[in-house]
Amino acid sequence: MGTGIGDRGSGTDPVGPALFLLATAPFPDFSVAMAPVGIFPWQRNAALRGATPVKGMDENETKHQNAESGLLGRVAVIGAGAVGGYYGARLADAGEDVAFLSRTHFRRWRAEGITVHSVDGDFRVPAPEVHESPETIGLVDWAVIALKTTANHRLPDLLRPLVGPETRLLTLQNGLGNDDLLAEHFGAWRVLGGLCFTCINRSPDGVIHHLGQGHITLGEYKRPAGPDSALVVDAFTRAGIRVRAHDSLEAIQWRKLVWNVPFNGLAVAEGGLDTQALLALPDGEKKVRTLMAEVIAVAEKLGHTFPPDLIDQQIAVTRTMGAYRPSSLIDFLEGRPVETEAIWGEPVRRAHTLSLPVPAMENLYRRIRESS
Repeated sequence: MGTGIGDRGSGTDPVGPALFLLATAPFPDFSVAMAPVGIFPWQRNAALRGATPVKGMDENETKHQNAESGLLGRVAVIGAGAVGGYYGARLADAGEDVAFLSRTHFRRWRAEGITVHSVDGDFRVPAPEVHESPETIGLVDWAVIALKTTANHRLPDLLRPLVGPETRLLTLQNGLGNDDLLAEHFGAWRVLGGLCFTCINRSPDGVIHHLGQGHITLGEYKRPAGPDSALVVDAFTRAGIRVRAHDSLEAIQWRKLVWNVPFNGLAVAEGGLDTQALLALPDGEKKVRTLMAEVIAVAEKLGHTFPPDLIDQQIAVTRTMGAYRPSSLIDFLEGRPVETEAIWGEPVRRAHTLSLPVPAMENLYRRIRESS
């Protein structure tokens, strides 16, 4: 595997906090064949809305494919903020039948459409289907979940009106335990997980800013990649999103935690430090290395393997990011709940089930709970 770093956070972009997930090299490919289209009994494609160029920009900058119909059937995006809004808009732009659940920008997006300013070309979905309630969306073929994990207690109720006999659930959330929650309530066979590697933010006026990267590494819950992954890869690729399917969802989740646990956590626990300031502390790099080593030890105890120089690689890449603010730091500074349990609590609990000592992770988990 190549080096991978993942986080939600903010750089110096003036429009506000960004989701930033950096990977210096992709995860390995898993070759899968495309699943047949129309496998769900109630699949239906909406009349193509097709995105249009934003006024004042070159038509060549858009990548809309309004001549094609969708592959996924009916799609609901739950938690249509920056991440969900961006990927949902890409899918709608490519002709997928997408419904957005967004209370924050319900009226604005309905009236003005969804505008995306992207390094890959600006575009606009002029007439998105936006809802304030899942009940008005109805049954779907795919539910894409981009909700903050701090709101996971709401997920069963949000999803129940959407889930029919063959509905699949794709979570794009941080940390561990999200897929377990979905499997417990709706069945393991429905669940897939994706790790987003991108830099995205949403300004107060509802405009989405895609500042870099954008690819997803995908896995299925407790099973190898199969036809469901193949269908997602095909549909997302057609929408201009790079996606790679991997045989072990758990492995790629733990790899992402190698970065998220120390840098998100210490940024909060050390009083509000960006990555540059954190590594500049006399014992900053030592603390990072200790936490990374514990995360890797738990992952390896579970049967996953990583390159021997992974810690060196991730620290070296982080140094190139400058004064980067991890997402948990932004949440903390702006008074929003921090994703404590998914990023730190659940990894610690899994270490305990393995009788594996992780004193640095336990101490960090305690400090974050006391701080937030």
